[in-house]
Amino acid sequence: MQRTVAEEQNHRRRELLNKGLGHGTVEFLRSVWFPAIRNFDHLHPEWEVLDFNNGYRYLDLAYMPGGNVKGGIEIQGYGTHARDLDVRRFKDLCWRHCLLALDDWIFLPVAYPSITDEPKRCQQLVLSFIGKFIATDVPKHLTWLESETVRYARRLLRPFTASDLAAHLQITDQHARRILHKLVDLQLLAVASGKQRYRTYALRTQ
Repeated sequence: MQRTVAEEQNHRRRELLNKGLGHGTVEFLRSVWFPAIRNFDHLHPEWEVLDFNNGYRYLDLAYMPGGNVKGGIEIQGYGTHARDLDVRRFKDLCWRHCLLALDDWIFLPVAYPSITDEPKRCQQLVLSFIGKFIATDVPKHLTWLESETVRYARRLLRPFTASDLAAHLQITDQHARRILHKLVDLQLLAVASGKQRYRTYALRTQ
């Protein structure tokens, strides 16, 4: 944050940054983002975007790993975004989402109660979100099929079976199971269901 403030030349954004991050954003970074990703690379707080009337809006967090891809994360507090939402603010929120979608943002609204009540589920959501942008950051010692299995797991929001993976990689179910068992042994994947006989798998979270 200190480096971001020091480097920021836009006075509007600098003022917001100097006020500090909101409680929901801090809790999201502490309980969800960092345990899942282990760094804050390419993450930009209070990112400025233009609206339809050439005004300015600010995303809680922007994720921009390079190129033309960009993701926006908004922490939705229950009181301000749901219970106390009047018609005008509801319409404005919908326009905001429309703007981001039309400007090619991948938008991720995260409910604050989910951060506090379901941090592991939110971590899986974040891993899938990251998977939309990058296909790297897999251990270099993995084979191509093993690396693609990890990337496949990152892109999914649900556990998957050996048959699902086999169809994706175009290999046999038996070969897919061997890959999955190895990645479980390497602690890159986790068994989501089944004890004596593994049924489904998911990306391992911290």
